[in-house]
Amino acid sequence: MKFAALDPLLHSELRLAVMSILISVEEADFVYLREETGATSGNLSVQIDKLSEAGYIDVERGFTGKRTRTVCRVTQKGVCAFQAYVEALQRYLNPPKEE
Repeated sequence: MKFAALDPLLHSELRLAVMSILISVEEADFVYLREETGATSGNLSVQIDKLSEAGYIDVERGFTGKRTRTVCRVTQKGVCAFQAYVEALQRYLNPPKEE
C-alpha cells in the first residue's frame, strides 16, 4: 500500500491551525488568529504570507479608524488542499486492510 504525501505547507502546526480556524469561519482577523493559535505576531505574519503566496488564503489589509486590520479568508484552492490533507492523514491513521 502506498501512502499519499502530506502537503508540506499544511504539515506545519501553525499553518494547519490557521487553516483549521479559517475553514470553520467566514473570515478571521489577525488578532483573532494570534489569540487562537498562541503564536507570536512575527511568526503568524510569516505563516499567513506563506499560505497567501500558495493561494490557500486571501489576505486583506486595511484600516479600522487609525488602526491597521488584516483579515484572512480561505480560498477554494485552500479548502481543496485542506480536504486532501485531512483525507491523506486519515489514510495514515486508518490504512485499508489488505486481504
